[in-house]
Amino acid sequence: METKANIRIDKWLWAARFFKTRSIAADAVAGGKVKVNGERVKAAKAVKVDDELSIHIGPYEFIVRVSGLSGKRGPASEAMLLYEETAGSQAAREALVARLSAERTHVSHEGGRPTKKARRQIIRFTEGGR
Repeated sequence: METKANIRIDKWLWAARFFKTRSIAADAVAGGKVKVNGERVKAAKAVKVDDELSIHIGPYEFIVRVSGLSGKRGPASEAMLLYEETAGSQAAREALVARLSAERTHVSHEGGRPTKKARRQIIRFTEGGR
């Protein structure tokens, strides 16, 4: 972790492994998917320790408190030391995961393409029994 007092939010999001690239993180910030202390910000906004971030990734929302600063992307074990997720955020995300998995229906593709025999039967049926 760096000893700087603050760091750009897009760089921090990338280092904390919320986004795969820094440009994706910058696009998310510009699109309003990331808020700092409840306010919409730009990608160059400096993030400080104890700031509260609200991060929307797909249907999920992470509410985290910044506990460390780093401009380098390291392993996931080190990235988890950069923030603390609130208990309410974890519970809401787990409830959403459970609801989405319960709503998911299994779609079965029965056999795929028709066989040669089935295709001939379809042709006979549609053309009127030749």
